[in-house]
Amino acid sequence: MRTDAVSAMATRARGSCARMLPIPPSNFQSMTRRHLTAAVAVRPTLFNALFSEQSQQDLASLAALRYQEEDDRLSEDEMIALVQDCEVAVTGWGTPPFSQNVVDACPNLKLVAHSAGTIKHLLPDPVWSRGIKVVHAAAAIAPAVAEMTILLMLMCRRDVHNISRRMHAGEKWPQPELGFELGSTRVGVIGAGHTGRNVIKLLHGFSADIVVYDPYLSPERAAELKVTRVSLEELMSTCPVITVQAPTTPETYHMISKEHLAMIQDGALFINTARSHAVNADALYEALKTNRFQAALDVFDSEPLAVDSRLRGLPNLVLTPHLAGKSEQARKRQGALIVEQLQLYATGRPLTQEVTRDMLATMA
Repeated sequence: MRTDAVSAMATRARGSCARMLPIPPSNFQSMTRRHLTAAVAVRPTLFNALFSEQSQQDLASLAALRYQEEDDRLSEDEMIALVQDCEVAVTGWGTPPFSQNVVDACPNLKLVAHSAGTIKHLLPDPVWSRGIKVVHAAAAIAPAVAEMTILLMLMCRRDVHNISRRMHAGEKWPQPELGFELGSTRVGVIGAGHTGRNVIKLLHGFSADIVVYDPYLSPERAAELKVTRVSLEELMSTCPVITVQAPTTPETYHMISKEHLAMIQDGALFINTARSHAVNADALYEALKTNRFQAALDVFDSEPLAVDSRLRGLPNLVLTPHLAGKSEQARKRQGALIVEQLQLYATGRPLTQEVTRDMLATMA
C-alpha cells in the first residue's frame, strides 16, 4: 500500500468500516507536535464536501486516519470499531451519538472534533464526564447564515420577490409602493451568538440602528459590538425588522409568544434563520393570517415542510428550505476549521473553538 497522503485519500476503497492509513507527518509547522490517531466518522460524500483537497492533505499529515467507508449511518458497533484506539474522532452531520457503550469502548479518545455546528445531540453526559475535549465548526457556518439573513431583509423590504413575480405574470411595468433601506432602520437581533454577531457585523455596513435582546450579552460586549441592549418586548414593538438568532435551549422554547407577535409593527418584517424552537408556530401562523406584517422563514418545527403545510400560500411569507448555512465557502471553512483545531491540539496550544459543558446551556 502506498502511504503518501494523496494516494491514501485516493485509494480509500469501499470495504471495512475502519481501516488505518499510516501517513508520515509533513512539516507544515515548524514547532514540535505529536502525530495523532484519528477516526473520521463522517459519510464519505459529506467528508469530501467539507474538506478541500488541501484540508484532506493537511488532515492526513496530522494523523493516521481511519475513515468511515460507507454513506449509511453507522451502528453503535460500527462506531466502536471505527473510533476504538483512536485519540481523536472527527464527526459531522449524521454521526451517531457517543453513547456510554461507545465511550467505554474507546478509552484513548481525548478529542471530538465536530465539523458541523450543533453538538448537543451528539455528545451526551458520558463524553463530558470523561473529560473528553470538544471543538465544533459553528463559527464557519455563521457567515453564510448571516448573509442569507441580510439577503432576506433586503429582498423583503424592497418587495423584490413579489415585483419579479408580477413581471413574470405579464404585468408590463409594476409601480410598487416605495421600499425601505436598511440604512438608519432600527433592526432587532434576538441572540448574539456566532450568527447573531455576524448579522450585526453586516448590518453595520448598512449603517443600521441595531438593538439586541440577549440576556447573556454583557454591557461591555454590547459596547464592543456597537449595539444597544433592549428587552424582548421593546425589540418586538419598536423594530421594523426583526431577526431571530436564538439558540435551542429550554430557556428559549417559545420565547416569542402570541403576545410578542402581537407587538410587531404593521408592515414590519420578521425573519427566522436560526431554529423554529424559539417561536410559537401556531401563534405565528395566526398572526401572519392577518397580513399585518411580512415574515421569512428558513426553519420549521417539522422538516422537510409538509407539502400541505398551512404556511404554503400565505402571500406575506417567504419560505426557504433550511438553506441559510449552505454555501460552498461555508462547507470548506468547516473542514479547514477542524484541521486548524487539530493542529492546535497536536502542538499543545489552546483550542479556539472549544466547547465546554458549562457552555451548553446557552448554545444552539
